Amino acid sequence: MAAELAGKKIAILVDNGFEQVELTEPQKALKEAGAETHLISPQKDEVKAWEHTDWGKSYKVDIHLSEAKAEQYDGLLLPGGVMNPDHLRGNKEAVAFVDAFMVSGKPVAAICHGPWTLIETGKVKGLTMTSYPTLKTDLINAGADWVDEEVVVDKGIVTSRNPDDIPAFNKKIIEEFAEGKHER
Repeated sequence: MAAELAGKKIAILVDNGFEQVELTEPQKALKEAGAETHLISPQKDEVKAWEHTDWGKSYKVDIHLSEAKAEQYDGLLLPGGVMNPDHLRGNKEAVAFVDAFMVSGKPVAAICHGPWTLIETGKVKGLTMTSYPTLKTDLINAGADWVDEEVVVDKGIVTSRNPDDIPAFNKKIIEEFAEGKHER
């Protein structure tokens, strides 16, 4: 078992409706690399996943968003799904939590619709990013350079398009979380 992320704490921010596999597979890869992960949510006890076309499993929330502090983490993972990032980008506390990672230079990983929450921070201008294709215009309008690639890394921000990209996404998030802070 690799230990590239031994001693690292990674925050995973989700609300109801996150794409299940976009949480479970990256979280598994992070743990196998030695990281400690915390599921953070505006939901109090548990948060419900979306699996393809219907509701998926429920997951225990480790830390309520109101108690989470970005300075206690080495990186942030933002799974996609449509409902999840739409709820998060409308939640001022969630946007402030994500913004703290962007300001600090700590690595942030967002897959599928996850970049919606990054857009709300106002800090994607000048970054090269990818996402689910329907976010292309949103990212361009926010000043990002959108590309159609399985995984993109720019200044410690890792983005991928969809669940098919998870193997490449997992490899890059481990690399970036191991590297630590980046200049932005």
